[in-house]
This record gives sequence, C-alpha cells and structure tokens, in this order.
Amino acid sequence: MSGSEDVIERFEAGSSLLSYAVSDLTPEQAHARPGPGAWSIAQVVAHLLDSEFVYSDRMCWVIAENDPVLQGFDENAWVERLGGDSIPIEESLALFAASRRRMSRILRRCQESDFVRAGQHTERGRLTLAELLASITNHVDHHLRFVYGKRANLGVAIPPRYSAP
Repeated sequence: MSGSEDVIERFEAGSSLLSYAVSDLTPEQAHARPGPGAWSIAQVVAHLLDSEFVYSDRMCWVIAENDPVLQGFDENAWVERLGGDSIPIEESLALFAASRRRMSRILRRCQESDFVRAGQHTERGRLTLAELLASITNHVDHHLRFVYGKRANLGVAIPPRYSAP
C-alpha cells in the first residue's frame, strides 16, 4: 500500500470515528460547554463539517487547477456567524460522511504525482495535496480529543478511538 493510500484510508475512517465519538448524546449534552475548549460538542462537529467543506474544496482546486489560490478562514467566526450550535449533529454527520466518501473516491483516482501538486494558501504559503490531505486527516483526531474530554466531563465517557496508528 502506498503512503497516500494509507492516509486516504485514515481520512475515510474519520467519518465513522466522529459518529462514534458523538454517539448517544442527549441534546443537552451536545450543547453543553464543559472543558476542554470553549465550543460545545455540537459546535465542534459543525466546525469539522465547515473544515471538511473548505479542505475538500482546496484539494479539488489543487487537483484540477494549476497553482490555485487557497483562501484561509477564521474558524471561530464561521462557528459563531454560521450558527454551528444550531445545526443538528445528525445532519452534520451525514454531510461530513457524504463529503468524505466523495473526496475519498477522487483521491483514489489520483496518481502519486498528483500529491505533489500545490496551491498558494493566503496565510500559510505553498501547500501540496499531500499536505492538505494529512492536515484534514489529523484535524479530526485533534478535535476528537476535545470531544472525548467533554464527554468525560459530562459523565458520559466512552473509550476513545482515533485514526492515527
């Protein structure tokens, strides 16, 4: 298995890992704001969905276009201004899963040479497809740590699962 195939499998697993991490929460638990972090679990899920759409868009631009501009975004403004706390978790999970399935199919069609294609991020500079894919894959694991911590603080802990080996 190639290195990119391994990361694509981890990327694809993010959907089921996120669904597991937020399973069996009451609406009150999903919207509570215990530490760690300032967001509720529902807001974390909304943020992951926002990021999923942004990164999928960026990866598509890099695959399809030559040296595209990749726009940065303010994640806090998106959660606040787009109403992240009002989106039902089930809806966010369904959209997240659909996006991951679509992007996984696209990524599996790529040649190894496509993973060195790059775009120019407005804040971070040159980013390759491989870097974008690794970043969004690791992003889910990063936020799962917050979700599991919040669950523990709410008294509804479950054994954590992550995509990282």
